[in-house]
Amino acid sequence: MTGDRAGLSFREDYFDDPGGWAAVKALLLTVFDIDVSPLDRMGGRDRTLMSSAWFDGGGRCVANLSAFAMPLVIDGRPVHAAGLQSGAVLPEYRGRGLFRDLVRRILQRCDERGFEAIVLYTDKPGLYARHGFVTVPEHRFVGPAPAPVDAAPTCRTLDMADERDLSLLRGLLEERAPVSQRFSVSRNTQTFLLNTALVEDVTLSLLPAFPAVVAWRHERESGVFTLLDVVGTRIPTLAAILQALGLQPRSVEIMFPPDLMEWEGESIAEGQELCFMLRGRPGLAPAGPVRLSPMAEF
Repeated sequence: MTGDRAGLSFREDYFDDPGGWAAVKALLLTVFDIDVSPLDRMGGRDRTLMSSAWFDGGGRCVANLSAFAMPLVIDGRPVHAAGLQSGAVLPEYRGRGLFRDLVRRILQRCDERGFEAIVLYTDKPGLYARHGFVTVPEHRFVGPAPAPVDAAPTCRTLDMADERDLSLLRGLLEERAPVSQRFSVSRNTQTFLLNTALVEDVTLSLLPAFPAVVAWRHERESGVFTLLDVVGTRIPTLAAILQALGLQPRSVEIMFPPDLMEWEGESIAEGQELCFMLRGRPGLAPAGPVRLSPMAEF
């Protein structure tokens, strides 16, 4: 044990230990001011999670990095992929090589499990470029709304404090169809559920006819309708979504590739603080403008 790691212990896959889970939640709250405790009432952590961390003698998690199964669709092909998340180091433990060690360990574990691709969000892309990650620019898609349909709304708003609505949404997430064949997740239950608590000003509406749940916003003053995600065994078109919601917006922005929406919009590059990066074999990165839904961000 080097001097930089004196008094620390390395642990893996400790989330079934209540003390370990509490320590990671405390680390994320301290470093990022992100509270992941809503997961506790939404079914708990993702059961595919692999975690590596350094703990101090008092049981504090001082450095952590996790990976989880995140199956993707890229240009119409299912891809066995993983996401990296919860990478954090307490300020007083930075500069000791702890995080570099965790990146090496987690990437090795992902490779041993045969993941074709690994994705992440970061504000330090240089840290990951040395490990073979490349930046995938993200875009949103903007254009006029489709012609309105003269029909009564057929939706209802979900309440995530209602166990019945939570169960309904969880069931749809487990059976969801990809929202895009160009680039999307094909399963992200726990990430989506957590984002219902973290993403600001999102409304969740059930469209019973499909059935599908739509995550959306509508700025009434500007008349802009924003579609963040659609969860269902089949994906309704944009016109069907607007009809079910009873909305006639001036314009639309869609936060994922709209190839299944029967609608086309101009792709606009996002100016984001976080870079989306992908590590995989040459040619695996998606062609053309893409982005993950905000409800799939992690």
